[in-house]
Amino acid sequence: MTQEKRKIIILGSTGSIGTQALDIIDYHKDKFEVVAISGNKNYKLLNEQIQKFKPAYCAIADESLEKKLISDKTKVFSGDEGIIEMCRVCGADIAVCAIVGIAGLKSTIACIESKMTIALANKETLVAGGKLVTELAAEYNTPIYPVDSEHSAIFQCIQNESNRNGIKNIYLTASGGPFVDTPIEDMHKITVEQALKHPNWSMGAKITIDSATMMNKGLEVIEAKYLFNVESSMIKVCVHRKSIVHSMVEFKDNSILAQLGRPDMRIPIQYAIMYPERIDCPSEELDIFNTGSLEFERPDFDKFPSLKIAYRSLEEGRGRSLVINSANEEAVEAFLKGKIKYNKIYEIIESAYNTIESADEMDLSSILETDKRTRIFCREIMHKRRQ
Repeated sequence: MTQEKRKIIILGSTGSIGTQALDIIDYHKDKFEVVAISGNKNYKLLNEQIQKFKPAYCAIADESLEKKLISDKTKVFSGDEGIIEMCRVCGADIAVCAIVGIAGLKSTIACIESKMTIALANKETLVAGGKLVTELAAEYNTPIYPVDSEHSAIFQCIQNESNRNGIKNIYLTASGGPFVDTPIEDMHKITVEQALKHPNWSMGAKITIDSATMMNKGLEVIEAKYLFNVESSMIKVCVHRKSIVHSMVEFKDNSILAQLGRPDMRIPIQYAIMYPERIDCPSEELDIFNTGSLEFERPDFDKFPSLKIAYRSLEEGRGRSLVINSANEEAVEAFLKGKIKYNKIYEIIESAYNTIESADEMDLSSILETDKRTRIFCREIMHKRRQ
């Protein structure tokens, strides 16, 4: 008996996660059907994907580029509202949510409301709208499977009910990024080119800078709280430079389970879209005989204060995680464009955190309004500091 193909929508198909998801789907043509894709501005790559995968629907965020898409038999949408409409009509079973930043929040919610299984690669969705998103997922009986390698590892370690109930601590591993050995007094000298050279992973620009500041790990701490419903005090970060152990779970009996693998995002992507099945993956095997020693270090919270403020936002609640996420997106974008120095990224985040008010109970409109206020504040203070 032939198994019916899983229908997939990939939100952010031109980005790092999206292209690797399509690589998995191309490797398993007999198991998946791409019914919809979306991109931001890269219409050339979108056109290539349309020609290769022949989705019924395609959307581009930049409305001015809509006419550059080769539609043929593919229905084209554009703009944020067009992407949401595509989510509602495409009829997918699984949504790979990989739009970078808070921009992915509304489309993820649309997929939840359409009762798709969510393969979540956009951590900002839970950082900005954690309670709203998890409550909607429960209301629509929609599972959320993590695509981040660390959260996928945790998810794999707690598959049975006794493991879920017996969690003592979660250990999120971090490579430490390119500046783990850089003296704190030299951090202000870091260039964009240096920050984009991650030692282990191939990722998009924004997440690569987040890894350099370790804000990425801070956002993952917040995401872990919502994904696994644990107290923030139970989520620990440890530096593991080789990126072989992707995360660990310690249980009440003091035993620890870990998930190991090569630093290849195709492994957690495939696990999320094939769950609960395990099948061949195009990634390389991990040669355990040549991994050497597996060492773990405590993170330096003084050198990487973004990690500290992420924990603080969880402890204080009141929507503080949303504020640091929005401020971080603005600061990272400014750094990538050469408008601010590396060490100013955290200063912008802290200024916004200490200024912008937010609330614990927020619907989508209030989340977006707080996000807007935070971004305006960040742009204003960056403009003043450049004068």
